[in-house]
Amino acid sequence: MDDSQLIIACKKQDRNAQKALYERYAPMMMAVCMRYSSEEETARDLLHDGFIRAFTQISSFKGKGSFEGWLRRIFVNLALENYRKEKQKSRFMEEYSYMNAEEADNPVDDLLDIDNIPREEILKMIRDLPTGYRTVFNLFIFEDLSHREIAQMLGINEAASRSQFFRAKTLLHKKISAILNRHNDKYNAYR
Repeated sequence: MDDSQLIIACKKQDRNAQKALYERYAPMMMAVCMRYSSEEETARDLLHDGFIRAFTQISSFKGKGSFEGWLRRIFVNLALENYRKEKQKSRFMEEYSYMNAEEADNPVDDLLDIDNIPREEILKMIRDLPTGYRTVFNLFIFEDLSHREIAQMLGINEAASRSQFFRAKTLLHKKISAILNRHNDKYNAYR
């Protein structure tokens, strides 16, 4: 069955169609969940909750735009809801400070050449970022949102969004540099 047939069947709550749709999209949506979660267990919970939400709201999908995009939006919104809950629990507000003078004067250049670093390792580095950094980084890089949009979604100001992104990028830059230096040291040892 193609997506349109599966969607029609899912709107009728056909369990086989739901299973087929899940199997088709679960790997892609798990990747989205992993980008927003520091733990695989949390990502699995988001995946489960996201599909429950998708199946209960599938009647709202009218076929305008891609189904994958509609589904992805559900998962991103769910991840953001989870982030807000975690933020309230852990009082993450201290991370949302304004850019200090040192940050403004020393912008980090674009991330280093990462072609020789396995994709899984890059994704793990992103998952290991502090929650606030990771969330802003993902929204800016992967969802292509502006700092204004991010600020509105997270209930922070634009300067805080820029600061979180800068700090995420700085941490990633340091981690990538360390890996590249280790690779260069190994290469030089064999010469």
